[in-house]
Amino acid sequence: MDFLDPKIEQYALTYSDPESDLLYELNRQTNLKVLQPRMLSGHLQGRILSSYSRALSPKNILEIGTYTGYSALCLAEGLKKNGSLHTIDINKELAYFTKYFFDKSKYKDQIHFHIGDAIELIPKIQYEWDLVFIDADKENYSSYFDLIIDHVRPGGWIIADNVLWSGKVLKPTHKNDLETTAIKAFNEKIKSDSRVYHFLLPVRDGMMIITKK
Repeated sequence: MDFLDPKIEQYALTYSDPESDLLYELNRQTNLKVLQPRMLSGHLQGRILSSYSRALSPKNILEIGTYTGYSALCLAEGLKKNGSLHTIDINKELAYFTKYFFDKSKYKDQIHFHIGDAIELIPKIQYEWDLVFIDADKENYSSYFDLIIDHVRPGGWIIADNVLWSGKVLKPTHKNDLETTAIKAFNEKIKSDSRVYHFLLPVRDGMMIITKK
């Protein structure tokens, strides 16, 4: 669910930087060829991620949940020249599609694409993270946070996507709705964690912006 009026969003995009040709083509091909294209970060969110990354000028970025690579390419726009972005996804079927666009990018030598279970892979990628973007299976958001928080530098950011979960966070949760239950628990977890500053940005499906103290 997008919580912004489509006309207002279009107006906002009119006064925002355009997508690069590569991002435009990735957006288009995802919508033409891939199931659930609404999972793509898209133009407005992509510019937000790019702006945050440029402001932080990160050396090391971790992304949990690659999908077709749009958000990774946006985050890479802020990387230091000697920086790297590690992105993890469990979906082998999309890997060829995603890697095709990574390889067309000027960041191709800085992006490291990992296929597998993030819970298993994260401990094997040993860096101090400047920026982490979480956009994978919702049931594991809290586990991902626990795995990375000690490896994020002071002043580093963690951004978690979909934390409004189509507005379901405002409604009573059915016992079988594991994703909504997990998102609610994650939001409460962040709210009560004294190690971080945070705010919830109501763009698209909600972005939790977390800064490590």
